[in-house]
Amino acid sequence: MPPVPVLIRGSGQTMKWSRSRRLFKKAQGLIPGGVNSPVRAFKAVGGNPIFISSAKGARVYDVDGNAYIDYVLSWGPMILGHAHPRVVRALKEASERGTSYGAPTEPEIRLAELLIRAYPSMKKVRMVNSGTEAAMSAIRVARGFTGRDGVVKFEGCYHGHADGLLVKAGSGAATLGIPDSPGVPRSYARNTITLPFNDIDALREVLQREWRGIACVIVEPVAGNMGCVLPRKGFLKGLRSLTRKYGIVLIFDEVMTGFRVSYGGAQAYYGVEPDLTCLGKVIGGGLPVGAYGGREELMSMVAPEGPVYQAGTLSGNPLAMTAGIETLKVLSRKGAYERLEERARALEEGLRDASKRAGVKTRFYRAGSMFCTYFTDRDVYDFRTARLSDTGRFARFFTGMLKRGINLAPSQFEAGFISLAHSYRDIEKTVRAAYEAMKQL
Repeated sequence: MPPVPVLIRGSGQTMKWSRSRRLFKKAQGLIPGGVNSPVRAFKAVGGNPIFISSAKGARVYDVDGNAYIDYVLSWGPMILGHAHPRVVRALKEASERGTSYGAPTEPEIRLAELLIRAYPSMKKVRMVNSGTEAAMSAIRVARGFTGRDGVVKFEGCYHGHADGLLVKAGSGAATLGIPDSPGVPRSYARNTITLPFNDIDALREVLQREWRGIACVIVEPVAGNMGCVLPRKGFLKGLRSLTRKYGIVLIFDEVMTGFRVSYGGAQAYYGVEPDLTCLGKVIGGGLPVGAYGGREELMSMVAPEGPVYQAGTLSGNPLAMTAGIETLKVLSRKGAYERLEERARALEEGLRDASKRAGVKTRFYRAGSMFCTYFTDRDVYDFRTARLSDTGRFARFFTGMLKRGINLAPSQFEAGFISLAHSYRDIEKTVRAAYEAMKQL
């Protein structure tokens, strides 16, 4: 690997992306859309994606030699920053012992202990390979436990690409699911009811009519897939009260918020305990991973202990377990979350000030170390209000930031993240770049 550059190039005039363009053109002939996950294609912001060659700390480096302060952080997992020395050292040692065994290992137990200690609502946990798999499996457990088929989800909350969850809302407060992707059978989607996020009255109305057929309510406690939408006061506690009243399983999808909003996730921060929790991202330290866990009587349904079948060749992979263990060890150190909060608050205050000085109307929202800036002058509290944001203006802002060496998520409807590796100097550069980019809008 070539030596990693140590300086960020200037204000954007010297940025060259010729090799990234050539690679993208080649990739399009080999991979659908040239990418292995759709948002990476830059369709929401225009232009061609940058191809990354390496990363260290708070920076990523592309194949053309450009460096960027990174707020994508592999879409959340790199909470310590890229290539943290402890994680890299532990992975090197683990890989020399073998990369996969298809058999139980001690690191699985060690990571499970750390997760259960951090999330008291989880009495047992099952490791899987992705957030999609975690959500899909948790819903299967809820269905097996209740003997019901229905699922309630909230518009704008993403729980992976499993059939039945790729569903959009139609008109009205509650709409029976319509497939949001070709290839999803209508029969799957009919079991999904989609409601507006933060609308507890809509849920109450649906449950009064439909509760006998509903197995679970699944929610991102902080919605991170329509930007960063915070729960209104009483919303999460309302979910807990209503689901308990009707014997419905409450699932918190904390794949994104887990260890991001706080060490104990959104459920600790907001003081609401779900029946099942889905985790991912941070718990793998940048390697593919997912997990779901919850109450004893629910998790005892999972095979081989119970009749609900779920399996995975690479589940509990020793490399992913190792990276997760080392990441959580660092996060559990005294002062880690205080430092994260200080940096996140500094970034928030700086970006708010930059937009004010530039005369650009924005709304900024943050939960722990995840955040989003919407280009709108209206409050954002659900998917409908998020979509009122000026996506064209965001696209121009994104390009302006990229030219100034700042890597943001290439969509208005994705959260940004900050890490322990970001310095105040990084934040100052980011805020200065944001002011310059906004002035040009």
